[in-house]
Amino acid sequence: MPAMVTPIMGTIITITAITIMVTTTITRFMIMLAVRAMIITGMTITTTITTTSPAVTIMLMITGNKPDKGSRKRKGAAIARSGSPDPPAAPVPATDDRAALYRLMTWLSPSFPVGAFAYSSGLEWAVEAGDITDSTSLREWLGSMLIDGAGFNDAVFLAHTHRALTAGDAAALADVAALAAAMVPSRERQLETATQGRAFMDIARAAWSCAALEQAIAGLKQAPVYPVAVGLVSAAHGIALALTLHAFLHALTANWISAAARLVPLGQTDSQRTLASLEEIVGATGRRAFEATLDDLGSTTFRADLASMRHEAQYTRLFRS
Repeated sequence: MPAMVTPIMGTIITITAITIMVTTTITRFMIMLAVRAMIITGMTITTTITTTSPAVTIMLMITGNKPDKGSRKRKGAAIARSGSPDPPAAPVPATDDRAALYRLMTWLSPSFPVGAFAYSSGLEWAVEAGDITDSTSLREWLGSMLIDGAGFNDAVFLAHTHRALTAGDAAALADVAALAAAMVPSRERQLETATQGRAFMDIARAAWSCAALEQAIAGLKQAPVYPVAVGLVSAAHGIALALTLHAFLHALTANWISAAARLVPLGQTDSQRTLASLEEIVGATGRRAFEATLDDLGSTTFRADLASMRHEAQYTRLFRS
């Protein structure tokens, strides 16, 4: 087995020719697999295999510098200190629709752990009282909440939070945050929006932190409720307000329908039909909220407000609101 070893500038180049007598195609194939499976740390392997019946000639060319032992130790110590070789960089502003869509789908997904599944916004009492009995009555109830109730109000708070942060108006931001926290009709609705807002903000800061978000939070006197938290994070990441409003209202509606599916109960098909039938209302509510002032806030969904209050004293409950 002739071999040639030549040192060049600290690099060892080895060329080895091996001639093996084989008698079957299967044996030649197994030799090829074995050669290609070789792993040499810090080296690059190039193989050239030629066959001449019944012999196989295998040419191996192994090139490269083996890493210095001292550098490996230094790298290992650095990784041990940091916990990972390359810590992720802080997210940059979303400069295109793809980045914006990715983040909105993440933050407003049912899998984003804000605990939305634990709240029904009074739907549980409405089902027990007989106000909601099927997909038709559910659609009418949710349509009212979107147009004239909590859906519209939350969207307005989100919009004004987004604009205040974008404009760098800390005073306006603090005022909107305080008003949003105060404008809830019951103790349980306060628990719902405050708990989700706190969870949303904690997770966003842990996984999607950025300088603009940290500065905004530092100027607030209280923890933001859910729509304010979504407005803060989306504005800090440079995501367009119109996109954020539409995604937020869709997620809110989908969560209400998910709760109703367990309470009425509804089948999966009826649930999706209800969501599809509310598409135009969700879009229209987002457009109204985009143009609304704080003077436009208000609710005429008195039955829904009473439902959230009576849920507190409901005898058996699956949800926290």
